[in-house]
Amino acid sequence: MMLAPAIIWAVLFAYLPIAGVYMAFVDYQPSLDDFWKSLYHADYVGMHWFNYFFRNGDFYIIMRNTIASTMLTLLFSFPAPIIIAIAINEVKNSMFKKTVQTVSYLPHFISWVIAANIIVTVLSSDGIVNSILKWLHLTDESTLFLQKGQYFWWIVAIGNTWKEMGYSSIIYLAAISSVNMELYEAAKVDGAGRLKQILYITLPHLKPTIVVLLILSLGGVLNAGFDQHYLLGNGLNREYSDVLSTYSFRYGLQNSLFSYASAVGLFNSVVAFILVVFVNFASKKLNNQSLF
Repeated sequence: MMLAPAIIWAVLFAYLPIAGVYMAFVDYQPSLDDFWKSLYHADYVGMHWFNYFFRNGDFYIIMRNTIASTMLTLLFSFPAPIIIAIAINEVKNSMFKKTVQTVSYLPHFISWVIAANIIVTVLSSDGIVNSILKWLHLTDESTLFLQKGQYFWWIVAIGNTWKEMGYSSIIYLAAISSVNMELYEAAKVDGAGRLKQILYITLPHLKPTIVVLLILSLGGVLNAGFDQHYLLGNGLNREYSDVLSTYSFRYGLQNSLFSYASAVGLFNSVVAFILVVFVNFASKKLNNQSLF
């Protein structure tokens, strides 16, 4: 009974929609008829939409933005929770530890609508970032960060890290809590300081968790995130903010090219699947650690 809601959700939202993948191979046009009837009676076009996506001028820009934004986010957001978890574990004052944990978790529970408004406010012409830059005499005029495309990937990467690093650290804290305390006591007897205890006890015990989460993260390398790019993007930075998810949304829902958007989404899913399998295989061969 406890599993039933999760199973029902997975069937309705993860498995049944797979039937809609057929839309990527037909020229679907919305009509007043039954959806499934109009879908399966649409003209079959095969790989036409995929070829169109690969050959038009948008492919390079969209892929560049998606990969650059995701890899920068991974560069910042993957080590951050590990560092926070280790730092929190080293704090001896329980009240301070709980306060830091609570504060670091909070951004995860606010929506990207609110988070994006916070980022826009902080980076505005009279925001705290420009105020600090002027106070340090690094600039005389305010920088309009969100109107300059070259800053966009960095803004999204730092924003993603700030929002998720505290919540992601829970997994690492749980892994650290399973470490036998006798190992730390033995290390102290042998003269190991805190840094050596982290290097030779904590990190080796975190290795399996790190490998699994890295595999999952690399599998989503083309999933740069819709909310943050849609909310922080604008006409002035679109050349850098437009990624696969916003591109398929714009063509699918705004321009009503549903088949084309489905092809872009399917391409994203297939590449993600291949990456997960490849990274898992490589990890299993190199470190004998894998997800499956």
